[in-house]
Amino acid sequence: MRMRKKSWAEPFLKENPDFVIEKPEVRAGRWHELLGCTRLRVEIGSGKGDYFTKMAAMNTEEGWIGIEKEHNVAAVAVKKALAQPHEHMAFIAQDADQISTWFAPGEIDVIHLNFSDPWPKSGYAKRRLSHARFLKQYETLLNENGQVIMKTDNPKLFEFSLTEFSKENWLLCEVSVDFRRLPHPEDAITEYEQKFMDLGQPIYRAVWQKKAI
Repeated sequence: MRMRKKSWAEPFLKENPDFVIEKPEVRAGRWHELLGCTRLRVEIGSGKGDYFTKMAAMNTEEGWIGIEKEHNVAAVAVKKALAQPHEHMAFIAQDADQISTWFAPGEIDVIHLNFSDPWPKSGYAKRRLSHARFLKQYETLLNENGQVIMKTDNPKLFEFSLTEFSKENWLLCEVSVDFRRLPHPEDAITEYEQKFMDLGQPIYRAVWQKKAI
């Protein structure tokens, strides 16, 4: 269900240009310098920002960039981020279709895909963030040992993703069909994720590493 329009969202995003980057392509190749980090993590589809803000707070030595195209929810995420130390963080409130222009080749260490829109209709498969057309971009943007880490509650999306990564010759490093069965204090639990856990539904997770050139 789409979030009700928030009248304050658009003005709020524009009022914070140092954090909400309007022209990320200008910063391509300079993110490590600008965020004062040696490792860079990017979350595509940050939603309300629970994972983005919690993980950034737990890993202040790393740079964190959140991406969310829906401005109503992006504003909520940004508001959360600005309430904590955020010098190592930035946000892009745009469609990830353009991600290949926002970063230099090899600039990213880890890409996170958390509870992405499954786009269940087959005709919309190309919109899935784990579709081959996105994987080709990730492969370019990730460094030599770069990884994509995915979590989802949707078994069909998970199966689709495993197939797509395999077709593109990515190395499957970790896979779990019930990730929260065991405690993982190193990985933040979002409000959205907690709802599924409370219902006893499994969380699917996989880690892939880009193929060697």
